[in-house]
Amino acid sequence: MPNWTKVLSEINEFQRQNNPLDAVRNKYMKILNKITKRNVIAYYSGWLSKPGNAGISDSDKNAFMTTIHQLDKTKGLDLILHTPGGNVAATESLVDYLRAMFGTNIRAIIPQLAMSAGTMIACSCKEILMGKHSSLGPIDPQFGGISAQGVIEEFERAKQEIKSDNSTIPVWQTILAKYHPTFIGDCEKAIKWSEQMVVKWLMDGMFKNQTDARKKAKRITKYLSKHEISKTHERHFSPDVLLQKGVKVILIEDSGKPFQDTVLTIHHAFMNTFASSSAIKIVENHRGVKMIFVAAK
Repeated sequence: MPNWTKVLSEINEFQRQNNPLDAVRNKYMKILNKITKRNVIAYYSGWLSKPGNAGISDSDKNAFMTTIHQLDKTKGLDLILHTPGGNVAATESLVDYLRAMFGTNIRAIIPQLAMSAGTMIACSCKEILMGKHSSLGPIDPQFGGISAQGVIEEFERAKQEIKSDNSTIPVWQTILAKYHPTFIGDCEKAIKWSEQMVVKWLMDGMFKNQTDARKKAKRITKYLSKHEISKTHERHFSPDVLLQKGVKVILIEDSGKPFQDTVLTIHHAFMNTFASSSAIKIVENHRGVKMIFVAAK
């Protein structure tokens, strides 16, 4: 299968068509569908190469409704994910919808990165296919780029330091005064909400009907969600680390060369699309039905 450079050459060869970028992506999406005999939907963000609202949002529901329409739901879904994450409420709604359409017969395929809420979506699937180069990320909630767990840790530190030394009050007063009313409570609720969500999805999907499903789900969720473990929201978790923690990961390299090559070529095709167009997010199925989001001018 073609690499990045060869995909670009193929796009150039398709220039005589109206939409060469679309044609090349769809060609390899169809090939993957023939290999797996399953529905294929790619959910791709261009956040690595361009700014814009490319994260998970409520607008994505319309895109998935469009791409799922008229698919044979009994064939399950292979969901190719490349996303930085996004709105947690939108993520919950999206997973609810996908499960309403396909039950738990959904596999996540991660060609490179599915971070934050993207990791949450992956955890809602019955298994996760990753390359040796692929990564998931922490699922700790963020408020405007600020870690909810980091806020709680800082607040607890303030209480302890003030308790042991009153002279620190002026320092902490300046810091804590920046928090708006109810902010601490909002952080606590967001942490609890996201953790409960992922535990339930793991129990219902990846570990369905297993006697120790709750124990496994809680252990994995704790590892993915705890700020003291990840240290930073940008932390990358490799397949080896995830396997050690009990996540059901299947290496793309072990899934057969045709499958591996096709997944990587699809990834190259989408990344070429972002590099050569105004698209910032694409939801597309193997039949060529798609919705493309472009950056606001």
